[in-house]
Amino acid sequence: MIRILIGSILGGIVQFVIGAIFWATPLAKLAFTALGDPETADLQTAMARTLTATGSGTYFVPSPETAAGTALMGKGPVALIFFNTSGFPPMDAGALLVGLVLSVVMLFLVGTALSLLDSFEARLKAMLLFAAATVLYFILAMPVYNVFLPWGWWIYLAVADFLAFTAGAFVLIRWFMPPAAPRT
Repeated sequence: MIRILIGSILGGIVQFVIGAIFWATPLAKLAFTALGDPETADLQTAMARTLTATGSGTYFVPSPETAAGTALMGKGPVALIFFNTSGFPPMDAGALLVGLVLSVVMLFLVGTALSLLDSFEARLKAMLLFAAATVLYFILAMPVYNVFLPWGWWIYLAVADFLAFTAGAFVLIRWFMPPAAPRT
């Protein structure tokens, strides 16, 4: 178990670095559509005027809960707005630390499960299938079931998460798990 814990820590760091490459470098611009400063200021003012009274939350605009909202939704434009009434720093060190801890815990769980398999090849195949299934269900299902969501951001997120997960788990499997599980 101690080897799996050490491998989880190092794999979590690898996963963290790959996430940083995708999200903290200019590469992240591939995932977003940018507005100019005047348009951003107009939109921020409109959100402050219309959403601040109800507070932070996730807003479906327009809401399909009414007949008028359903008609407006069919007409467009539509948005899913994650709204926060207060500002926050673009790069929050606390969130980065929590994300690193989350990666380590997740890899420890993966390593514990994969230790039940008896070879490097079986562990690698199971990890790749698990990574693909997770990305398909938890990420790419979002624009499938919510057709108003643009695909570009979700595909970028899926590629980033798949690569980060598989690299971190590979470090754990390759260098910190015994070549074969002990026979009972």
